[in-house]
Amino acid sequence: MATDASFMEFVAGQIENAGVIRYRKMFGEYALYSGDKVVALICENQVFIKPTNEGQAFIGQPTMGCPYPGAKPHFLVGAGIEDVEWFSQILRITECALPRPKPKAPKSPAQAKKKR
Repeated sequence: MATDASFMEFVAGQIENAGVIRYRKMFGEYALYSGDKVVALICENQVFIKPTNEGQAFIGQPTMGCPYPGAKPHFLVGAGIEDVEWFSQILRITECALPRPKPKAPKSPAQAKKKR
């Protein structure tokens, strides 16, 4: 079951205090980005926050879950999504704790030709 667009819109409304957050549809589900970092996944109408030590310290004893088969465990946000300040705060904490993504390697001229 893929995430409903209405659920994603609800989530987007709940994170208005988290800073500049954007989301992108991927394979019927969604990824939440803060800057250039993926901070959470929205899968099957559930919110999964990327685990960090700082996030765990904020949450205490988080419920863990896997957003999709084969994925590493993430913090599963249940009723916390209703608390706008709490939800925004955990996203800000996660964004600060995650490393910047590695830059993508430049495309070779052969790869660029294939895309045309």
